[in-house]
Amino acid sequence: MGGLLVFNQDREQAFAKTALALMGGAGVVATPDNFELFYAYASGENPPASQVMGAIINAKQPFTPELLADLRLRCLSSARAAVAMESLGGNMSALINDVLGKLESSARQTADYKDTLSAATGELGGDRNPADMRKLVEGLIAATRAMEERTKSLEGELQASSQQVNELRGKLDDVHKESMTDPLTHIANRKAFDDAMEAGRKAAEGGEDVCLLMCDIDHFKKFNDSWGHQTGDQVLRLVASCLSENVKGRDTAARYGGEEFAVLLRGTPLEAASMLANQIRITVETKKLVKKSTGDVLGTITISIGVAKFSAGESSETVLRRADACLYGAKHSGRNLVIHQNDARMAALETSAA
Repeated sequence: MGGLLVFNQDREQAFAKTALALMGGAGVVATPDNFELFYAYASGENPPASQVMGAIINAKQPFTPELLADLRLRCLSSARAAVAMESLGGNMSALINDVLGKLESSARQTADYKDTLSAATGELGGDRNPADMRKLVEGLIAATRAMEERTKSLEGELQASSQQVNELRGKLDDVHKESMTDPLTHIANRKAFDDAMEAGRKAAEGGEDVCLLMCDIDHFKKFNDSWGHQTGDQVLRLVASCLSENVKGRDTAARYGGEEFAVLLRGTPLEAASMLANQIRITVETKKLVKKSTGDVLGTITISIGVAKFSAGESSETVLRRADACLYGAKHSGRNLVIHQNDARMAALETSAA
């Protein structure tokens, strides 16, 4: 099957070469951060990067360090997440220091109150006239009331701090969600998919049926070339919506890159996964692509899907390559098809590739 596994690799290498060439032509230092930005532009999988950087390149505007930093912040969710995390970390640190300061102050006040009680206990010995006793009791009452007020104030302050902690926790959850979501299609991104694959591998080790669907939009470049990137983005969102409609529970639908999507199915045997894949294929095929500005029907969209099942003891990469080979088989066999790893057509392809 070795001849069938170059589909993704060739494409990604081409994107990488394009990114490096663009960086060289623009005089941009080839740092990992800069490469991530230019790769996002070259692959077309990041609409903000494609639009903003395309305008800069066409205008032959220089990529200064300040501009590159701004582009990373605007276009890359990882950069935005890093800035947000830094801000939230600072807020959390300040909040913790504030709470610790209040607790330390309360501890000192409690110690002072205990000293007051101890001193009063010592003064109770011996003969005391009524006036002295009254003065002593009044002092204790005043100290106790002051302690009650301080305790009540501390409770209010800690309650307010607790609300702030909950707000920060909510913001952290939002940042985490954004870092795991594709900004265009609003389904899981590559990072979330990689995490789901690792969880799926572990589940398969325990005997659970776990399957992977690799999906690719047929003739996607034709849509982009004919109708422009905005229509292409509409196609990507439509396919993502169809995937979301057909997955549930622990399943994960993700944008794998460019016009390629992936679906990880937990607790699903190969036959059932293939049936679901065909259901997704039919759902996409029945959708009509409509140009929003005019209402014109631009045509239908089709996708090809490869299906593979995890086996205990194999890596995620092995399953991914097998699913990708099945996807290649579906493309080779005419597109708008679902082919799984045990499909007889795969054997025929292996023979022809040998």
